[in-house]
Amino acid sequence: MTTSQRMAGNGHGSDEPIIRLQDLVKTYETAVGDFVALRGVTLDLHAGEFVSVVGRSGSGKSTLLNMLTGVDRPTSGVVRIAGVDIHHLREGEMARWRGRNLGIVFQFYQLLPTLSLLENTMLPMDLCDVYPRGEREERALALLDLVGLAHLAHKMPGAVSGGQQQSAAVARALATDPPIIVADEPTGNLDSHAADAVVRLMEELAARGKTVVMVTHDPHLARRASRTVILADGEVVDPVVAHAFPFLSHQQMLLLGRALEPAIMWRDGDVVTRGDADTAGALYLVVEGHVQLHRENGRAPGDGVILGAGTVIAAADLASADGVRTVARASGSAVVRRVPPDAVERMRVATPELERALTQASIGRRYVERGAHAD
Repeated sequence: MTTSQRMAGNGHGSDEPIIRLQDLVKTYETAVGDFVALRGVTLDLHAGEFVSVVGRSGSGKSTLLNMLTGVDRPTSGVVRIAGVDIHHLREGEMARWRGRNLGIVFQFYQLLPTLSLLENTMLPMDLCDVYPRGEREERALALLDLVGLAHLAHKMPGAVSGGQQQSAAVARALATDPPIIVADEPTGNLDSHAADAVVRLMEELAARGKTVVMVTHDPHLARRASRTVILADGEVVDPVVAHAFPFLSHQQMLLLGRALEPAIMWRDGDVVTRGDADTAGALYLVVEGHVQLHRENGRAPGDGVILGAGTVIAAADLASADGVRTVARASGSAVVRRVPPDAVERMRVATPELERALTQASIGRRYVERGAHAD
C-alpha cells in the first residue's frame, strides 16, 4: 500500500467498504449537560485491512467500538456493515447478527473460568448454532492450534498465562468465522513478548482477508497496523495532517485538519510560485502524486527535488538566500490540499513545534516531511 493510499485510508481501489460509518454522532446526557462523545465521524474500512484506533482517554475510542459492535446506538448517523444498517436491527436480530459477523477480543480475555480453553472456543458455535455439532470440537481444536494452544486445549483459563488466555480469546473470536475482528486493548495486560504474539496473530488474520480493528494505547503496536485512525475529541483526525505533522499533538492535528480546504488537482506546469498573491503564508499538503521544487536557473544543488505524498510546501520553500525564484510544479498530476494563511498564522502562534519545523532548512529549501523524497 502506498503512502497516499494509507493516508486516504483505502488501498482497495473502488471496492465497497465492509464497514462504513457516516456522520456518526453520539451524545450522552449527564448531570452537567450533554456530552458529545462522537462528532460526525465518517470512516470506511475494507476487507483485509488491519486498522489500529488510537487516541487519548476520552477521545471516543470505546464509544466508536460500541457503535461498531452494536452495543450502543448512535444519536444520529449510520453504521453499515457488510451492507446492513445494524442499528435498524431489533435486539434479537442484533444478537444473531453480532454472533455471525463479529469476533470480539476483550482486554481482560473474558474467558469463562469453569470451561476449558476448548469449551470456551466451542461456545460461540453452540450459541450461534453454526457448524454441525459433530464438527465443532474439531474446528475449535484447529483454531487453538492456529494460535499455538492445541496442547493446552483441556486446560482451564486459570491454569495458563495471560498471553495464552488472550490467544485463546482470539481463537474464540474466530469460532464462527466472522469477517470482522474487533479487539479492545487486547495487549493491555500482557508483557511485550505476549503482546507481540497477539499482534502478529492480528496481522495474519488481516492477511487471510479478515478486517481487524484494534484499539490500543501502544504507539509501537499501532504502527504495525496497515492504517492508524486517530481520534481526538470525538473526531477523526485528518490522515493527511497526521502523516505530514506527526510531531503535533492529536488536538493540534485536529485543529489544523479543520482548516484544510477541499482537495484540488495540480497538473503539469508551474503551479505555485513565490510571487502568487494567495501563496504567502499558506501551506500546501501533497496528498497524492508528486510535486517538484524547481529553481528558475536550474543550476543549484538539489534542484528538482521531488516531494511525495505527506509533504508540506510552505511559502518559504519558494525562496532562497540568493533571491532566485523557485516554483512548485506537479510531476504529472498531484492532489493537493491548502491551509489558508490565516489558519497557518493561528497555528504558528499556538504551536511552537510547527514554527520550528517550518524553519528547518533542508538542501536550501524549507519543508516538512520524514525526508524530502518521493515514495
